[in-house]
Amino acid sequence: MLRQIFIQLVLKYANDNRLSETLWDEIEKNYTNKKRYYHTLDHLENLYQQLTEVKEEIEDWDTILFTLFYHDVIYKPTKSDNEHKSAELARERLQSIAYPVDKISKCFNQIIATKEHSISICKDTNLFTDADLSVLGQAWELYAVYSTQVRKEYAIYPDVIYNSGRKKVLNHFLNMDSIFKTKPFYSKYENAARQNLMKELKQL
Repeated sequence: MLRQIFIQLVLKYANDNRLSETLWDEIEKNYTNKKRYYHTLDHLENLYQQLTEVKEEIEDWDTILFTLFYHDVIYKPTKSDNEHKSAELARERLQSIAYPVDKISKCFNQIIATKEHSISICKDTNLFTDADLSVLGQAWELYAVYSTQVRKEYAIYPDVIYNSGRKKVLNHFLNMDSIFKTKPFYSKYENAARQNLMKELKQL
């Protein structure tokens, strides 16, 4: 499904089947890296489903889709610049298909926004970052799978180091006035997300 969606999206702006296939192959290769457990194509599919549910509220659907495909395209647990690297790659690839400059800038900024998940003046950005965090508000069983997958991605770190860093992440979200910035995601996931985060925090 994702492959078809991406290729059709690219072909709207560049009538080049070979280029669309090449761009998809790059995305697929990165998201199926054997060292990834959470930031995979499954994550993209879940994110697509979340965004589809609020599609009528999204102003620029094509840009949201490009943000979806590229927001974690570069992901190395030992690095702190993954979002910036992903945004840069997205900009380069979107330039190659002659995507509108203003929309490239919007996509770049949306990817950068997934680093802190702070509130944005752009509604689409808030909807995207909320969708990206929707896993936090799932049933505990699903949340537990997510947290286990994240731990596997950071397997190179011993518990003493990982747990310290993870606590900072969990507290970052818990200290927010609201984790979710848009009405549909807040009403659906805020309470459950806080319960899940506090439960994981107690287990570390």
